[in-house]
Amino acid sequence: MGSRASVTTTFAPGHVIQPIYTGGDVALEAEGQILVTCLGEDALLTDLSSGKLLARLEGRSEGTSIELNPVLQRTLKPHTTPVITATIDQTGTLLATGGADGIVKVWDIRGGYVSHTFRGHTGVITALHFFQISATKIPVGISPQHKRKPPQRSDHEGAMDLDQPQSDGNSQSVVFRLASGGEDGKIRIWDLSQRKSISILDSHVSVVRALDFSSEKNALVSASRDKTLILWDAHSWKVRKVVPVLEGLETAGFVMDGSFMFTGGENGVLRIWETETGREVTQEQDVRGEGDGIMHILYNISLDSLLCIHADQSLIFHSLASLSSVTHGSLIGPLSVIRRISGTHDEIIDLAYVTPDRSLLALATNSEDIRLTSVATKANDTHSGEAGQYFGADVALLQGHEEIIICLDVDWSGCWLVTGAKDNTARLWRIDRKNEVYESFAIFTGHAESLGAISLPGGSPVAGSAAHADPLSHPPPFLLTGSQDKTVKRWNILSKQNPKSDKKAPRALYTRKAHDKDINALAINHNSTVFASASQDRTVKIWSTEEGEVQGVLRGHRRGVWSVKFAPKETPPITGDNGLASSNRGLILTGSGDKTIKVWSLTDYSCLRTLEGHTNSVLKVLWMPNHQPREDNDAPKQNTKRAVQIASAGGDGLVKIWDVNSGECDCTLDNHTDRVWALVVNPEDNTLVSGGGDSVVTFWEDTTSTTIAAIAAASTARVEQEQELQNYIQRGSYREAIALALQLNHPARLLALFTKVVSTTPPEKDSLSGVLAVDQVLATLADEQLFTLLLRLRDWNTNARTAPVTQRILWVLVKSYPASRLSGLKGRGRGGGLKEVLDGLKAYTERHYKRMEELVDESYLVDYTLREMEEVGFVNEGLEVREGEADVIMV
Repeated sequence: MGSRASVTTTFAPGHVIQPIYTGGDVALEAEGQILVTCLGEDALLTDLSSGKLLARLEGRSEGTSIELNPVLQRTLKPHTTPVITATIDQTGTLLATGGADGIVKVWDIRGGYVSHTFRGHTGVITALHFFQISATKIPVGISPQHKRKPPQRSDHEGAMDLDQPQSDGNSQSVVFRLASGGEDGKIRIWDLSQRKSISILDSHVSVVRALDFSSEKNALVSASRDKTLILWDAHSWKVRKVVPVLEGLETAGFVMDGSFMFTGGENGVLRIWETETGREVTQEQDVRGEGDGIMHILYNISLDSLLCIHADQSLIFHSLASLSSVTHGSLIGPLSVIRRISGTHDEIIDLAYVTPDRSLLALATNSEDIRLTSVATKANDTHSGEAGQYFGADVALLQGHEEIIICLDVDWSGCWLVTGAKDNTARLWRIDRKNEVYESFAIFTGHAESLGAISLPGGSPVAGSAAHADPLSHPPPFLLTGSQDKTVKRWNILSKQNPKSDKKAPRALYTRKAHDKDINALAINHNSTVFASASQDRTVKIWSTEEGEVQGVLRGHRRGVWSVKFAPKETPPITGDNGLASSNRGLILTGSGDKTIKVWSLTDYSCLRTLEGHTNSVLKVLWMPNHQPREDNDAPKQNTKRAVQIASAGGDGLVKIWDVNSGECDCTLDNHTDRVWALVVNPEDNTLVSGGGDSVVTFWEDTTSTTIAAIAAASTARVEQEQELQNYIQRGSYREAIALALQLNHPARLLALFTKVVSTTPPEKDSLSGVLAVDQVLATLADEQLFTLLLRLRDWNTNARTAPVTQRILWVLVKSYPASRLSGLKGRGRGGGLKEVLDGLKAYTERHYKRMEELVDESYLVDYTLREMEEVGFVNEGLEVREGEADVIMV
């Protein structure tokens, strides 16, 4: 963040909502409280109860598979080809990795060495799973005893010995097995004690994507992209049942002690199957889009839920509670969603505050759905204390559009949200946070091409009216839509209480051919009498809301206009380029692809001021609230009015705050790495919210009052310290004076102090500088103070008049500190390093000594001249010189 020298406005990043998952594997710890996800090359550990990032494990290359491991202990290089999949056994001591070379390796995590290497697959390893089998269930002919004695590893004591059967705690021996599946369609069962494959399961005809084992059913389940689910008997390794699921599967497993199986795949739906019969117990579900396929499912016993990871980077928790009601032959509905987490919001196209208390944020994220995200704090929302309702948590998903949503707007109350999409339709949504109801209220169909702009009236109804008291029961009276078909439509909105509203779809009150190119933005003024449309044809038109007639045209931009906003009702007159401009009929703000922002008068439709500063297209503009944010609701505030300001967001990734009267940028906010498409302000506390193409949503908190108070306090403290410094100098408290002068960065005061010390007559006995107290102070400086003093000496040494004092103090320092102490000083980025400082001192010191040598040489000439003159005076000693007849030479 940057600001001008005279601080008028400052903002600082508060909360930031950013991606936690962009693809790859996902892991969940046993208690279900810590989520591990892949973000590019890094792995993130997130606390699901608070949403806080616990740790970031940086990787050197993009990860494709991870397993939860709380502490990073070792870095292993298991394969010569990329590792495709990995898994950890139940004890947390073994790691199995499968590579693109078809090799499976088992690692001892504690020891950090390879314990097993298995070869046999002819293609990429795509699935791995550890499991244990009781020794009593091992079929005849396969001995659990290893035939050779394992080597002793005294340096890895405590590591699990896989060469012998282990006890499961009930005096029953178990043996460890590993199942691996590959793209060759084969499944191999590896005996870790015998170090060989004991069975090859060959029934799939495509890639094996998932494996799971149930000890209760003594069965292994495998899922493949050949659209089948196969249940294998762990005793004979023969097929028990083949379940045709009719979709390419990516994941499968057992739940409820092996009584049920779950599957997920290309259709994007979670399905549950009975293990014994192979019957699907969930009702038929609609197939989701191509980008919504399920990539992985995690079963967590503690949460009694399934976590589905979808291809669109969304993570959805489903409750298993309904499985307890399944009876023979009965069906249940889809498993209920108990929580939704967005791994990434993709490109933020538009956003808006919703609900009366502005506790939710509606996000248009380059998809056909609207995401409602919690932005509540404990102070303003009762839901914020509930589990999972942290700042940035997903609350609901508004589904209905069939194509990407381009624009959205919200009414004065925050209870009604309207969206426009590429499916040529607009939808009005009713937002009832109290009852957790988020529903589509009406659909508006009529445009021939995709919608690019939409707007609702922003003015509130008369206080005390029914619409003001109960906004949920009174939708906005109308809305406006603008489209790529170059038309603007006005739609009247009928209440559900009107019997006519349920009989026919809404129809446009009027349609106007508005522009020659795409319409990018619409805005309605505070009393809904006029509206504005902005277009790629470089013009903005002002229309009457009732008749739909053009009132005026704003021309002046050299590129398409991306954003337009009317000034709020109470906006005072502003000073334009030609002096004070009246705002009686209102002001309007526009942002364009020509990198400029313009302020226009609605009186004569003239441009009052043009603001330049962005290095790319201005994509969003808005008027800042004309008051200071209230920090304490109980304390009365005075002089809360502030200068008229606007905010802009651009394709350069910057958000700028402008003073309209001066035309200057008050501050620049930088926290995005891609263009900023969306910008909105909370009128209560002046919090700016920006969303960009980097999937980041930044909440900028207005810190103007805090900054001004801090500057005032710092200024007062500095004055007091300067007076204190003067008092120290007067009293001769050199230690305190030197330390304070270094702290306050007062080179002139410090130089005057050292000049006074060096000029002390007579100097104190055994003093290097002239005053013993100063010698003691200079000999006990901290490293930072010592380096700062060397910087000052370097600067003073450049002047011949201050060089003698500099050389004296430098001599004191050299005598007081060993060379090792001086060579270890670090500049911390101030004035260069020690080498640069010493080079500067050396260069000017040599120059001063050279000048002194020249003066000494010149002094010889003076001496010679004086001697010669003395000789002349000796020769004329006998001559009488009368007063006034000759010059007198004084030596």
